[in-house]
Amino acid sequence: MTRLVAPWSDDQARNFRKSPITFRHNLAESGLFDDDALAQLLDAYPAELYDINLFDFDAEGQATMRTGARGRLPGREVLEGVKEGRIWVQLRRAEAWYPALTPLMKQAFGEIAGEARGFSPVQLNGQLIMSAPGAKVPFHADAPGVILFHLRGRKRIWIYPVDEAHMPQQGMENIMLKQQTEDLPYRRDMDAAAAVFDLEPGMAASWPLHAPHRIENLGTFNVSLSVDYQTWGSRLTNGAHFANGVLRRWGLPVAAMDKTSMAARAGLWAASLGLKRLRLVEDRIKGFERSFEIGDTQKAA
Repeated sequence: MTRLVAPWSDDQARNFRKSPITFRHNLAESGLFDDDALAQLLDAYPAELYDINLFDFDAEGQATMRTGARGRLPGREVLEGVKEGRIWVQLRRAEAWYPALTPLMKQAFGEIAGEARGFSPVQLNGQLIMSAPGAKVPFHADAPGVILFHLRGRKRIWIYPVDEAHMPQQGMENIMLKQQTEDLPYRRDMDAAAAVFDLEPGMAASWPLHAPHRIENLGTFNVSLSVDYQTWGSRLTNGAHFANGVLRRWGLPVAAMDKTSMAARAGLWAASLGLKRLRLVEDRIKGFERSFEIGDTQKAA
């Protein structure tokens, strides 16, 4: 079996999940991400698993998101609409709905686990992302761990420290409680603390859990596979953030997460399971109004 992930150096293995790293892969050579394959996939993909977004940015780089709908365009025209505009299309649950990709994802993560001692993900979710030459992804943080496999085009990614200045703990609590999206307040002077990478096809990037990041395409149509992963460590940490968010709303003291042992996180995670069933906090992001359709250039310009 041909390897999908190039062997790692000692530094890559040591820094994985502790610092931002890049590494090489050859997923793009599968042919699954060529125009013909993508057009067919877009035709067949369930509409409820499409995310179509357009971001407007102010002078400081703070983003406002508009959410769109596919409409009735065939897959090839959807693809052309992405190439010609400023939008990005994300196909969620690619590990389940792009069957040819499923074994490649499993193989790639098996090889990563072989390079990184102790890495044992318990869940993988893939998002296949197609984005316009001028598309940008705003400053945000993901709840699960993420590895971004870049497949086509060129993009630049800024990855920031996981600290109160860039990723306030209360912000992650609000994300876990669905009180806000994953987008975060941003100022351009934050860039001084970022690690910056220019990604070419065949490169992948990884960063510590909850590290904020933002992305700009560099004038070319881009295709990337973003894979969310959960380990038991990340699952316990996210559950602890959920429970802490509820406790904070009750006026109870909340410890800093970096001072909270894994045993204490496990207790908070267990508490979060019951708190979620009680539905004590209303989901504030469950419905985004779709304000444009692909091909509606007047509204999406």
